Amino acid sequence: MKPVKFLLGLVLGIIIFIIPFNQFQPSPLASVKEIPVQLDGRKKPLDTVARETVIQIHGKAKYQTATGEKLDYLQTYLSLWFNSRDWNQEPLILFNYRPLKAQLGLDLERKYFTFAELMQSSLSSTILAAKEKQAEDIELTRDEREALTIADRLALTVATVSSDRLPLVPHPNDIKGKWLEINDTEDYYSLSAAETIKQDYLELKQTYRDRPEASANLEKIASQLRTDLANLSPQVYPPKATVQKEVRFYRLHFFANAWMIYGLGFIGMLAVLWFKSFDFYWSVVGIFSAGLIIHASGFMQRMQIAGRPPVTNMYESVIWVSFGIVAIALLFELIYQAKYYLLAAAPLSILCLILADSLPAVLDPTITPLVPVLRDNFWLSVHVPTITLSYASFALAYGLGHIILGHYLFAPQATAKIRSLSKWNYGVLQAGVLLLTTGIILGGIWAHFSWGRFWGWDPKETWALIALMCYVVPLHGRLVGWLADFGMAITSVVAFNAVLMAWYGVNFVLGIGLHSYGFADGGSEIIVASFVALDLLLVLLTAAKYKGWFTPSDKAEVRRQEIIPFIKNS
Repeated sequence: MKPVKFLLGLVLGIIIFIIPFNQFQPSPLASVKEIPVQLDGRKKPLDTVARETVIQIHGKAKYQTATGEKLDYLQTYLSLWFNSRDWNQEPLILFNYRPLKAQLGLDLERKYFTFAELMQSSLSSTILAAKEKQAEDIELTRDEREALTIADRLALTVATVSSDRLPLVPHPNDIKGKWLEINDTEDYYSLSAAETIKQDYLELKQTYRDRPEASANLEKIASQLRTDLANLSPQVYPPKATVQKEVRFYRLHFFANAWMIYGLGFIGMLAVLWFKSFDFYWSVVGIFSAGLIIHASGFMQRMQIAGRPPVTNMYESVIWVSFGIVAIALLFELIYQAKYYLLAAAPLSILCLILADSLPAVLDPTITPLVPVLRDNFWLSVHVPTITLSYASFALAYGLGHIILGHYLFAPQATAKIRSLSKWNYGVLQAGVLLLTTGIILGGIWAHFSWGRFWGWDPKETWALIALMCYVVPLHGRLVGWLADFGMAITSVVAFNAVLMAWYGVNFVLGIGLHSYGFADGGSEIIVASFVALDLLLVLLTAAKYKGWFTPSDKAEVRRQEIIPFIKNS
């Protein structure tokens, strides 16, 4: 019966992925989406260019115009590209950093501003001052870094609106050569071929401006444009299947679907724990396995598109860590059949995937070429995934630590359950320490080849070492009897803040060091700090109850006498 129930859950998860999103229906404006463009160091479909451009400017893929019309990313991009509305007066540009808005006298409650509003403010002087400091290699303030981010959005808006400079035309014979703009076609191709391409392009532009809702006409013209472009240089123009793969990758929403399936598995595991007659444990494991397969499929697709392991920026590391959390939990679950591994893993993995899916302005999902220091794919493939898998292990221990503390807070009499949970948690902590130690050593070897030294106390290196010590010391304390189950539960929760600093804090808060390829602006430090503070308050509350601070002194003594044997035995 176990294999049957497991397959039942697996199939259910796959069906949930396939059915609700009508993924087998033809995509609207497919030919428009599948026009290849050479941009940002790689060839990608216009669909990806549109998605990335709108997200970079607006912070999300959907836009509501000043008149209330709702546009998706492709409609927004085509309207920008063909200049079918007054984009000077459209509240398109994301600006959510309040201190800089206050400095410029802008409305603090608004997130989106028009191009005209920003250009009429004193933002330009702030941008100019920041660029001068940047040219002189002077460290920028947070306000100045945010001003440069807004400057990038303004520049991208200008470059996109009514632009005929999109490199759509392939190089005549060099597969790695620079592609051409529409107006430069005749410099490399015959006059008749150049005129054909220009005519196709102008017809597409005019049709959209006259009747943007006429998708059938746009589809026909875009298909003809793509065919004529491909005929110019068939050996250079990417195959249609390659372009379709990337369009399909974004359309299938692998990671968004994965967290929904994990959510279903989480509910199912709660039902298994609460209702003993609900004998579908293996079906729930099958649901989690389906989510993990979909998650892994998304990773494989992104890796094929990028031509590298997808772990080179904060977005990719968040996706990878969420995968690692469930993968490690599923591995331990299959060994121990504890039920609590997946219960602890699901909320954390879901949170990571939701953040990655809903904060594109902070966690940039753009697929970009590697910076030079990352181009050694061997070290990239072993160091970064190992480090981030250790983060996943510690995140799982963090979740299990909360479950253990919850038992101490609400069910302290369940000593057998607490002991089992503590044993399972201990194994996860050991796995995390092994992975982090290995990752640090591999990183040192890579640093020796890249920077000429094994260790240099770079902030990223330093905080990785601090995080390691925050776990190694308590594990040794457990061996010599300094810490028991409660102490290790506290360690699982509190020590994760060191991981959070190494992973998030160095990239978003410090923003200094040789690991600059991972840095970003726009992190919500106040939100993260508030979450950490509330979490530590919960730990303090649990410790207070465990120590008997909330009980009368005579009861506290009785409680202490009850606990001492338990500590010694554990």
